[in-house]
Amino acid sequence: MAAADNGNCTLCRMMRGLAFGGLGAALGGYGSMFFGAERHEAIYFALFGALALTGWVQRKRPDQK
Repeated sequence: MAAADNGNCTLCRMMRGLAFGGLGAALGGYGSMFFGAERHEAIYFALFGALALTGWVQRKRPDQK
């Protein structure tokens, strides 16, 4: 019987995306406010931080095919 890849199921990928999206949003938003951005501008940095961190985590690695 083949070994199951439980770390790459659809639910696991979705939950990982939500978790790292939240972390990226927090880092991007609060990081930009730390460097002097206004609150209404920080939401854009939070959005792009969430996209960047989620994209980085969900990328295909050489050992995955």
